[in-house]
Amino acid sequence: MTSPIDRDTLPYRPCVGIMLLNDRGQVFVAKRCGSEADWQMPQGGIDEGEDARTAAFRELEEEIGTAKADFIAMTAAPHRYDLPDDLLGKVWKGRWRGQEQMWMLARFTGDEADIRLDTDHPEFDAWKWIDAEELPGLIVAFKRPVYESVLAEFRPLIARLKG
Repeated sequence: MTSPIDRDTLPYRPCVGIMLLNDRGQVFVAKRCGSEADWQMPQGGIDEGEDARTAAFRELEEEIGTAKADFIAMTAAPHRYDLPDDLLGKVWKGRWRGQEQMWMLARFTGDEADIRLDTDHPEFDAWKWIDAEELPGLIVAFKRPVYESVLAEFRPLIARLKG
């Protein structure tokens, strides 16, 4: 019999997330491979010795095939989420209780043809641009509070960029 995982002893995975805007102020979201409704913004781990901004551009390249974007802002502090009990110990080789993410706001500077989901290790099988206010409704429940916080922090910048 295996002992239950003690959530409180596990650290958070250091990560970065990217809210990528098009020239209309819409946000890029992509659907996880094989899922029916798991949409999210690009995100991923911060490698040893890497800063959040560098990690964000690397993740864009790895996940959507392009890092053609201009940096706008970074969240003032990291945002955390915990994995639900049914995923704890099953993802990330059981090493993390959830993620601690710095979020970057960036403006996409490429053409839509630059976005390629057929990367070396595909994570997404569909993508689209949505209005920022649609974000919380598309996200899995355990990530929703982070998305709501990030959206609240970036909302004034998004409004200025649209105008």
